[in-house]
Amino acid sequence: MINARISGVASYVPDDILDNEMLSKMVDTTDEWITTRVGIKERRILKKEGAGSSYMGAQAVTRLLESTGTKPEEVELLICATSNPDYRFPSTGSVIAQMCGLTNAYAYDIQAACAGCIVALEDGAAYIKSGLRKKVVVVAAEKMSSMVNYEDRTTCPLFGDGAAAMMLEPTEEPVGVIDAVFHVDGVGRDHLIMKAGGSVLPTTHKTVDDGDNFLFQDGRFVYKHAVTDMLESTLDICRRNDLTMESVDWLIPHQANLRIIEAVASRAGIDPEKVLVNIEYRGNTSAASIPLCIDENKHRLKKGDKLVLTAFGAGFTWGAMYVIWDL
Repeated sequence: MINARISGVASYVPDDILDNEMLSKMVDTTDEWITTRVGIKERRILKKEGAGSSYMGAQAVTRLLESTGTKPEEVELLICATSNPDYRFPSTGSVIAQMCGLTNAYAYDIQAACAGCIVALEDGAAYIKSGLRKKVVVVAAEKMSSMVNYEDRTTCPLFGDGAAAMMLEPTEEPVGVIDAVFHVDGVGRDHLIMKAGGSVLPTTHKTVDDGDNFLFQDGRFVYKHAVTDMLESTLDICRRNDLTMESVDWLIPHQANLRIIEAVASRAGIDPEKVLVNIEYRGNTSAASIPLCIDENKHRLKKGDKLVLTAFGAGFTWGAMYVIWDL
């Protein structure tokens, strides 16, 4: 039986820091207000002129190729998870592939909001397990600052920019992407949305003036569903694979809000020491948050560790994934 192992992980965040003190000079907020509510102290912002999500994605993929000793022409497929594509078309994945010299790879984007990375990982694993591909790169790249209204104190402290990439390769060992569960419920559409810029409400002077081209979030409604749904999907993936909170080595949640992470971990009954978190200095990087957190904590992981990844995002779309680490 062929399994899909994660053979490498790499990430990239911009150099420019936007901390809470700086934010407090832009909008009516304070470090204390932000920290107590969402647990974020600072976030990275991509300020390079003319650079979008593809720029960060290409940096992460380049680092991934270097760290795994992979030649660009060996990659057969690149899947890009993003809610912040460079353009409506062409795909950001195709731009990253070109920037990284992946001359033999097909590339495409998926849009599953903050759950994008784990959805892309399942897609990539399916290509590996079926034998269709031997080397698949999954990259999540999010220039969240491009959709944030820095006059909205309820949302602008939450988000940061970043990208991370993983390599998937075949193995006969019982490791890698083992199982996943995903759900979607359209009840969330109006509560976490960018109202303008699509075919329903194309961009006009009025939509720009009204702020409809920025991210909108109903924080209370989203919080309630995020905690409930991430918890249930985490428990579900554990039940399906005969895992207990004692046998799970690491819970790696989407870094949306520290209070959400703490609530999920507490209700699941998992030791807080086994929950990987980097939101304090990265903010919410949407689809990039899980692989970015993994890369920045990979020194703590060891071969054979049982990981549960869980995410929740717009749609609503959410789920969990069981991975056995192999690095």
